[in-house]
Amino acid sequence: MSFLKTKDLLDLTELSPEEIYKILSLASELKAEGKNSLRQDLSGKSVGLIFNKPSTRTRVSFQVGVSQLGGNSIYLQSGDLQIGRGESLADTARVLSGYLDALVVRTYAHQEAMELAKGASIPVINALTDLHHPCQALADLMTINESKSYLKGLKLAYLGDGNNVCHSLMVAAEKVGIDISVATPAGFEPDESVIARRPQADVAISNDPKKAVQGADVLYTDVWVSMGQEEEAKERLEKFKPFQLNKELLALAKPDAIAMHCLPAHPGQEITEEVMQGSQSVIFTQAENRLHSQKALLIGLMGNEDEDKL
Repeated sequence: MSFLKTKDLLDLTELSPEEIYKILSLASELKAEGKNSLRQDLSGKSVGLIFNKPSTRTRVSFQVGVSQLGGNSIYLQSGDLQIGRGESLADTARVLSGYLDALVVRTYAHQEAMELAKGASIPVINALTDLHHPCQALADLMTINESKSYLKGLKLAYLGDGNNVCHSLMVAAEKVGIDISVATPAGFEPDESVIARRPQADVAISNDPKKAVQGADVLYTDVWVSMGQEEEAKERLEKFKPFQLNKELLALAKPDAIAMHCLPAHPGQEITEEVMQGSQSVIFTQAENRLHSQKALLIGLMGNEDEDKL
């Protein structure tokens, strides 16, 4: 049955630490049950997936997850909806609320997800916006917990662009007691609005990747050129070179540190092939865990009241 107090999940500030740990616990249970689980937590329910950006992991994991929980998903692009012809997000949200039981939204502007959530009477899940990527961060926490057996007190070093993934990791780290050190090129630091909102977390933001990774338990990176930034590619690639996750930086972390990347990756740019395929990489486990953590999130937001498997 549903167990989260929030109607929507637009960013992780909407969840308490206890709720995050409950999601992680259920995600581990779902993973252990495997693909042939007989769960029907979403039986009779339909989830709309509004995607304005291409996707591999997010789309497939949500569609498969809804199916494995007994529900039905409908994939929608803005070009297939009247949004593309000027219908307001508020009106679209009201209409879809009459047909569906939840909306999963992957788009550019975070404001669009907020407007859909405001207009909808059903849960709205942020599957990625320019400001936050909460579903990715939940899978990341699950992966770190699997690898280290605990979260509180660990140090995570994030290298590269202070983007949506970085923002959600900052919030996630504060919620579970992870110390996070963010190293970006000058001018690419995390958004000031996110920094200002964070509580008293131990977050160090600098332009020094070597300092950031000292004594880290987790090293994390993301692409240097995201969708919509292609015109800046040449400039970005040059400025980001010192922030590549390679064996030299990995050697400055703890000996048992793990390497993470939310994918898709560009080996030779933000991460080397050696690290990505090496023994310390948990990148593909991290990708798989998107499925399990999102299934747990869906149950937490909209699970059937008569489901007794929790």
